Amino acid sequence: MSTPGNGFNTRAIHAGQAFEPNTGAVVPPVHFSTTYAQDGIGGLRNGYEYGRGTNPTRDSLQEQLAAVENGTHAFTFASGLAAEDSLIRALMRPGENIVLGNDAYGGTYRLISRIFGDWGIGNTPVDMADPDALAAAIAAQQTRLVWLETPSNPMMKITDIAAVAQATHDAGALLVVDNTFATPYLQQPLDLGADIVVHSTTKYIGGHSDVVGGAVIVKDAGLAEKIGFLQFAAGAVNGPMDAFLTTRGLKTLGVRMDRHSENAQQVAEWLQRRPEVEKVLYPGLPDHPGHDLAKRQMKRFGGMVSVQFTGGEAAARTIAESTRVFTLAESLGGIESLMNYPSEMTHASVKGTELAVPENLLRLSCGIEDAADLIADLDQAFTQL
Repeated sequence: MSTPGNGFNTRAIHAGQAFEPNTGAVVPPVHFSTTYAQDGIGGLRNGYEYGRGTNPTRDSLQEQLAAVENGTHAFTFASGLAAEDSLIRALMRPGENIVLGNDAYGGTYRLISRIFGDWGIGNTPVDMADPDALAAAIAAQQTRLVWLETPSNPMMKITDIAAVAQATHDAGALLVVDNTFATPYLQQPLDLGADIVVHSTTKYIGGHSDVVGGAVIVKDAGLAEKIGFLQFAAGAVNGPMDAFLTTRGLKTLGVRMDRHSENAQQVAEWLQRRPEVEKVLYPGLPDHPGHDLAKRQMKRFGGMVSVQFTGGEAAARTIAESTRVFTLAESLGGIESLMNYPSEMTHASVKGTELAVPENLLRLSCGIEDAADLIADLDQAFTQL
């Protein structure tokens, strides 16, 4: 089925998912073979030679991801950080610089600062919402990439992708947008001027907390050639079963994100009324500083809510260890609700830096359970304060 011009959910279900021609199986088979018979030396069948380079199940996922992000090429990897690692090595060289948000995901900052820092790649954290500071940071170094998260993890800052793209391109650099929190259902960075989109597909795209993966999506053939070479030559690819599970999750992304967003909105509004709460960080709230921009840039406001407590670190820890429906765990974006204490969990690697997360903050990944049960769970946890 040809998908260009179709709606998001149609593309998510049908792109790269042609039925198997021999039997008519509606769900394409999972191809586990590591190697492929050749019709004579160099006579490859449909380009298939060896599993690190090409695999039909991975190819199907890559076509599906390109379709939903309105890109032309997608590349999938064994994890989100493997995707980021391959992207940086494909496009950057020692002496160049990355400008990134001053509230970036801790794992991304660790990769850039501690791994690529030793390779001679510099980094400059900056407030992406400050156009003067951004322009100055880009100009101060030999900047090759500007790295943006919106909404950011876990401070839920909303940044104008089109404006950052303009500033980036004016300086001759490339804009990377981590679209993991928003997902391609809620936000289309390539359409807003970004050059590259990255995902931890472990999160909302896989959606069921049962498969780790990452992806890079572009719409420029030159960038695709460089990234594709690293994918093949360095080999941090996802396996066929991982690709299949990710494809299956992506097919229901739209309906899940609607429910995630509805639940998060109700949870955020309930939290905002509680005297124990100092601040609720959710772009769906009218008093969020990025609310109006999020309304323009996103379809809905997503499933992630961060909350800060008047009782400080002790209150945050107590709530995190007192819920029953929300599970205290790393990660996010699954159908089940998760709670995270970033200062000691996902963002422990940035403690003591300007990217450090407030110690009174919890990050909630609102699942697709009944919203009333999520609120009741938080309510009983609050009784422990």
